[in-house]
Amino acid sequence: MKQPISITAMSSISPLGKTPEDIWNNYKNEHHFFSKNDNNWVAKIASEAKIEIENLRQSNPKYKALDDSVIFAIYTSRQAIKNANWNASDNFGINIGSSRGATKLFEDYHKHFIQNNKTEILTSPTTTLGNISSWVAHDLQTKGPEISHSITCSTALHAMLNGIAWINSGMCHKFLVGGSEAPLTAFTIAQMQALKIYCHSERSKEPHPCQALNLNKTQNTMILGEGAAMVCLESGKQNNAIAKIIGYGYATETLEHNASLSTNALCFQRSMSMALGNLNPKDVDVIITHTPGTIKGDQAEINAIHTVFEKDIPALTNNKWKIGHSLGASGILSIEMAILMLQHQELIPVPYLDTKHLKKIDNILVNAVGFGGNAVSILLSK
Repeated sequence: MKQPISITAMSSISPLGKTPEDIWNNYKNEHHFFSKNDNNWVAKIASEAKIEIENLRQSNPKYKALDDSVIFAIYTSRQAIKNANWNASDNFGINIGSSRGATKLFEDYHKHFIQNNKTEILTSPTTTLGNISSWVAHDLQTKGPEISHSITCSTALHAMLNGIAWINSGMCHKFLVGGSEAPLTAFTIAQMQALKIYCHSERSKEPHPCQALNLNKTQNTMILGEGAAMVCLESGKQNNAIAKIIGYGYATETLEHNASLSTNALCFQRSMSMALGNLNPKDVDVIITHTPGTIKGDQAEINAIHTVFEKDIPALTNNKWKIGHSLGASGILSIEMAILMLQHQELIPVPYLDTKHLKKIDNILVNAVGFGGNAVSILLSK
């Protein structure tokens, strides 16, 4: 990169909570945040965040018809720009992604259609994917560019790439980027179960039902979680930066299967190498892996890491064992995890794996990939 991009603020809601203090404290323990919903493992946003989300929904008659994925995005976007001291006159850009979009609302509307052979009035405008960033822009009263997209599980990091591209082009000096996902519906879970990648309900006796990053597991253990996170990007080195983006990479590999990576995750090899640029691989202290808890997916990413870093493997960690896989929002929640580790200078370990001791943490690489091998790697520095 010719110049770094500063991250000047962040905000999130997830099973970990809604404040940096609560989120960090919850990362520090070895407990997961999974519960059973209709006998399926899920990870719901924290109860105090749920209350505030409902208060936001009731605060504006127009918001009552919106899906949780949109309300999550509005809530976290408000807090992020407040933390960054941005205002509408800055005309900052907005790029918020979601893998599934208005999942619950769409399913409710479709059920009504099947029963009545007609749809509700707001079915189309409240379920389109562009709905998310448009409503955030409306809520924040900004007049800058607003973009919504879906690139499955790497969606939020692709939003970050777009923000970086707009800033580097000089077309915009500030960008709000992130992801929002509310996928805890029976139909969405059934889709993952049909792929045979979802965690079996009988793992209730296990201390950690999701075994992300554990290469010795004998069954797939992915669990869906809900959440949203936003970060504020600004050009150059800013005095109020909480982290800097010093590298980025992206790649797409040829499809072998609709939902799989190649055995050695060629897309990750290319995205990580691109993100490293001229940086010595030895200078990467931590990699936050995408590893969703599936046998083949986890192994493929680790194979790619060993190919790129050879004998100098950084410390590896992940948050899906604790909060599940929030699909399009997962990458930005990993960015938040990285920022917290840089701030506190402490590795958040995976409890069932050996932990590499670190004296300091300077650089963290964050990975995400979606169905079809759409990989993104973001290199962060304190």
